[in-house]
Formats: sequence, C-alpha cells, structure tokens
Amino acid sequence: MQILFQHCRILIWLACSVGIACAPTFADDRAVSFELDIQPILTAQACNSGACHGKQRGQNGFQLSLLGFDSEFDHAAVSRDARGRRIFPASPENSLLLLKATAELPHGGGRKLERDSEDYQMLTRWIRQGAPRRVDGEPTLVKVTLERDSFSLTPSESQTLRVTAHYSDESTRDVTRLSTYLSNDDAVVSVDANGVIQAGSLPGETAVMARYMNHIEVANVVIPQTEPLPSAIFESLERNGVIDELVYEKLQALGIEPSPLVDDPVFLRRVSLDLIGRLPTVEEARAFLDGSESETPAQRRAKLVDQLLERPEFADHWAGYWADLLRPNPYRVGIKAVMNYDNWIRQQFRDEVPYDTFVRQLVTAKGSTWQNGAATLYRDRRSPDEVATMVSQLFLGIRLDCAKCHHHPFERWSQQDFYQFAAYFSKVGYKGTGLSPPISGGEEIVFTSSKGSVSHPLTGETMTPTPLFEVAGADAADPNADNHGAPIDPREALAQWMTSTDNDFFAKVHVNRTWGILMGRGLVEPVDDLRTTNPATNPTLLSALAEEFQASGYDFKRLLKTITLSQVYRHSSEPTASNVADRLNYSRHYRRRLRAEVLADAVADVTQTTESFQAMPPDSRANQVWTTRVNSIFLDTFGRPNENQDPPCERTPDSTVTQALHLMNSQQLDTRVRSDEGRAASLAASDKSPQQIVDELYLATFTRYPTAQERDYAIELITAAADRRGVIEDLMWAMLNAPEFSILN
Repeated sequence: MQILFQHCRILIWLACSVGIACAPTFADDRAVSFELDIQPILTAQACNSGACHGKQRGQNGFQLSLLGFDSEFDHAAVSRDARGRRIFPASPENSLLLLKATAELPHGGGRKLERDSEDYQMLTRWIRQGAPRRVDGEPTLVKVTLERDSFSLTPSESQTLRVTAHYSDESTRDVTRLSTYLSNDDAVVSVDANGVIQAGSLPGETAVMARYMNHIEVANVVIPQTEPLPSAIFESLERNGVIDELVYEKLQALGIEPSPLVDDPVFLRRVSLDLIGRLPTVEEARAFLDGSESETPAQRRAKLVDQLLERPEFADHWAGYWADLLRPNPYRVGIKAVMNYDNWIRQQFRDEVPYDTFVRQLVTAKGSTWQNGAATLYRDRRSPDEVATMVSQLFLGIRLDCAKCHHHPFERWSQQDFYQFAAYFSKVGYKGTGLSPPISGGEEIVFTSSKGSVSHPLTGETMTPTPLFEVAGADAADPNADNHGAPIDPREALAQWMTSTDNDFFAKVHVNRTWGILMGRGLVEPVDDLRTTNPATNPTLLSALAEEFQASGYDFKRLLKTITLSQVYRHSSEPTASNVADRLNYSRHYRRRLRAEVLADAVADVTQTTESFQAMPPDSRANQVWTTRVNSIFLDTFGRPNENQDPPCERTPDSTVTQALHLMNSQQLDTRVRSDEGRAASLAASDKSPQQIVDELYLATFTRYPTAQERDYAIELITAAADRRGVIEDLMWAMLNAPEFSILN
C-alpha cells in the first residue's frame, strides 16, 4: 500500500511538471514562514504535545520537539526526515502531513483540520512554496500580550481572552485562535480552545494561562460575592501593618467578610506552637491569660512573641523544617555525616545567622563532611544537574526539572538555561571515601577542582556558568580570572547572584514558605513553585513582605514577628456564611494538624512524662531527633518524612484513621497517661480541689480554662469517684483524643 502511494505521488508530480491537472494557485502568495506560520498551527492542534508527537520518542516514527521549542528540529522532521515523505510540493493536497491531519488516511490523533479551514490553506501554501525554513526579512517573535490581564465576572458570565503577538519589526498579529489555554481551577473558571473563559456558579478566583509558542501570559479571574458588603465592616477593622492593609483590601474587593479575631487562649496556643513548637505550661498560660492591667492586649501579645522568639526551643523547632528540606538518606551518605549536617543546621538558628548567610554557606560549602556539616549537601547530591534542581527549587522557588529534558512547558526556562545553571556546580570535587550504600560511613572532602564541566546533552557544547536572569551587581564566574593559582569556584558567583537584594525570587520563596507554615497555606502553592502560570493569591502582599525581609538584612525573627502580630494571623478558624468557601485569601485561619514532633512533645508535656529516643541524650524532645533512623512508631504514624523517599521532605499533611486509632488504642500512650510519675498520678495524690484539678488539665491540654459546663461536669465526676486517679486519667485520655488537642485552630 505504501509503495502504491509513493508511485501515485510520482505520477502526480510528473503530471504537474508537464502542465497536466496542476492544482490551482491561491490569490495570497505571501511567503509562508515555518516558524511564524506553521509551527503555531502544529502547536495549536496539539501535534507537538506530550501525548502526541512531542513525546520523548515521538509517535509512529514522527517526532516533534515538545510544544515547538526547537524550530530547526521540527522543520527537519516535517520536511526532510523519512526521506521527505511527509510533504509533496508538487501536489500539496496529497502530502501525507495533510492527508493524516484531515483523517483521509488513518490517523491516531483523529481529524485535526478541515480542508476549507484557514490552517489547512496555510499549510498547503507553505508546502507549495517548497516548505522553506525561513523567508527573507522574517521577523522574530518578541512577546505576546493580553488585551486584558484581569477579569471580574459575575457567576456564569463569559469573556474572551484576546492574545496579540509582537514581532521584532514592530508588527503584530491576533493569535487568539492559535493560542492554547489552561485554567488553574476549572471549577471556578473554565476556558475553551478559543480563549473563551466561563465563570462558574460560585464566587472564587483563579488564573488562566494563555500560551503562544514559547511565550506565556496569565490573566487573573475573580468572581466576587454577588451581595456586596457594607463598607463599614472593613472600616471598623483594626490594622497593624502592611499585611492587614493588603489582605483586607482584597477581601473588601471580593465581598468576603473575615472571621472574628480569636481570644487570648487561642492566640497563646497558636503562636506558641507556631513559633517554638511547644504548648505553654500551666504557669505560662495563667500568667498570660490573667494578664497585667498595666499592659494593653496588643502590648501583651507583642511581649509574648518577643519572649517566644528568644526561647531555646525556637532553634530546634525551625531547624526541623529545614532539616526536612535538606536531610539526606543516612543509608546513602553515612550516619555521621547526617548528624553533623543536622547539628550545623540547628547551630545556624541558635546563632541567629541571617538567611542569606545561611544559604551562602550551604551553596559554597566545602571541607570534610565530618567537620563541616554543610558539605554533606554535596555528598548527597553529587552531579551538577542534581544539585541544580535542588538549589533552584529550595532557594529560588524555580523548578527546573522539566528544563533538564526540554523547554519548560509552563515557564521560560530552556535546556540551555538548565545546563548553564548546572555548570555552577561543575567544579565540585571529592576526596576520600565515596558512597557505598547501604553502609556509607567514611569521611569525604568536598573541594573546588580545577577540572570539571557540564555539556549540553543535544549539542555537546560545554556550558559556561550563567545565571537564570540578570541581576544588578551579580556576574557569572569568569573561568579565566586570576585567583593566584587556585581554582575559581563558580559557586561563589552563584551565591552572590542568588542572595542579591535585586533577586526577588530569593526573598519571595522564603517569605512564602514561612507564610505557608504560619497561615496554613502559602501565598503561592506549592510554596516553592514561583512561576508566571502559578501566581500568588495576593502578589502585592508577597512583594511587600519580600522587600521588608530584604530591608531587614534577611532577619528571620523579624519576619515571624511581622506575621504573628498582624490582625490577619489572629482570625478565627471558624468560617462564616461569607467566607466558608474562601480557600485563598486568609479571611479565616486555616486549620492544620500538628507536626508529628510537635504533637509528640505536646503529649509529653500534658502527661508530664518523657520518651526515651535511641541515639539521643536522656530527656530529649521529639523536636531534637536528628534522623528518622531513630525509631518512633508515634512519629511515623503522624507523618514524619521517610528518608528513603526522594525527596525525603514529603510529610503526610492529612489526618488519617491510623492516627485516630493510635491515639485511642496505643499501649504506649496509655502507659504515659497512667504513669506513676505522670501528671494524672500527681494531681490525684495532691490536695488540690476538683476545680483546681480540672483547671490544670484544661490549661495543660488546651491552653484555656474550661467552660462552666465542662468544669461542672468534670468536677462532678471527680467528686463522685471512688477512684480519683482513674477518673483523672480517663479525663486526660479523652482530652488527648479531642480534635482541639491535635488540630491547630
């Protein structure tokens, strides 16, 4: 059949060559450009998508670059590969490319074009012109713009995105029809292939991406509440800085009324667990709740935050978050290296090292993994491409993984960008014992080598270390610079570029990660995915906090204080009729389960018992455990990361049935509640009245006094019981199983 088809093509060509049955010419004889006219059609019809010919090995012998990011490759694939069988200039309508696209020959992708369509005519004209790669004086695509980049729609309303392409000769084209679109949340706003955005039936907001070739623009779409709120609601709200101003401004525009502010007990519990990962003691709770009449509530809250930030538990708690992000597999790098790495991270927080210094020390780390814990980063991630993806994601919020193999489909990063960035790590050298899992116990020295390079996987070109974008005052490393005979370390230039105050990504990703921890959701989610197509829910707020963080000299404690003393931080987690559907704008506090280590320490504090951890000193707390090789059924049940996974930082954020059953049935927990040295036994043996006992249980467990109903019920149980200790133990067990204990409201 294929041979017959080829013979037919030859006969048609011969007929045309002698003037027989030649196809008619078109009135529009404008030269057609492959890059400007043909590739957009292939992209719009999804021919070069990952599910079709854009996949790694193509489809049925025909491969295109993913989403048309390599014009040279695509032109060769269409016009020359397979002996040029896909096009037939003598009779374009009989080209295999068009016969497949119109489904006149079997095509796995179905019909893509109609013969009377504009795209079909353009392809025909290009093939007739000899399928040129370029035309004389061809401009280049510079950018695309949207006619509007923000929409405020009513439920079920529709609008059309208008996309314009701008070229180097200052010409423009309407490319709305040839662009592709994607909504970040179809339930809120959907978008069709023609760029028509359709609002859903409920209020909400999301972003809609428009992509034309390798250029992307984003439109923000909002569906406000249909019933506007009285302006007096927001005029009456107190404001304590830029966070409150910008959050309330957006809530007012959306017509969302925030939840009321929490009372002192909830704030005390919330801020203590957030800042130091520990419940207030009974004495601390009483001192704060009973308060001093000489201080205003705002002054008492500010004083409390200052005190918490100076507590020794602060360093262990926040170092734990970074240990999650940086901690390597101990079976891979060796247990001693892991211990040194963990201790180094904790010491940075104890010494209050500014964030930019912390990152610079990590990125440029060298020396023995037994003496400089930061060097363990390079023992774990050994190749330049591995380090590049981790560093860019952690410290810039830029995910380069896709660009390792092809141009990033939702961003501007190319393979060239990826390997130029990876080249910063090409000079990392090693001496000593390498890796030999599952037992890697030796010492290794990380140093700057005079050798090493990174090559582009397609062109073989040796890459020069180059930043992802230009930043004032930060230059790429010069491999030919005079360094008095010592090898130049490109990582020094990288660290300078990353930590520059002109590099917005550096400050924003840390601010966003911190905001997500404290507020239950980042301004950008995921917190380390800062890209154009994943905009912040409040970009002005993210920029303002990042600028303040930079201006403070990257003072982490000051950032925490700014957030926790805002009115927005104090909103109740109880939804109102107005904000019950709000998931993005912090009109209420988003509840979350306590981290495994925080919950384990809370159990220890409430029961006044200690847990013995392997490889840890006596009376150590769960927040001080330095490796998951320390066995703990409790910590594993409540979602601590598994270091054998990649990445090892993933925690289980949701509550599970296993967790509920563990709290109810764990023999270990029962033993701690009923311990002869525990709180329940101590209270039962004391001369405290039933009311004093009940107050202490509630202050220790929930950081509040019991309600009148709770107090009366518990007092009656204790007073009437023959076994006073047994009743106290049962009350404590019930309180430990209450959601109020394990959920941070």
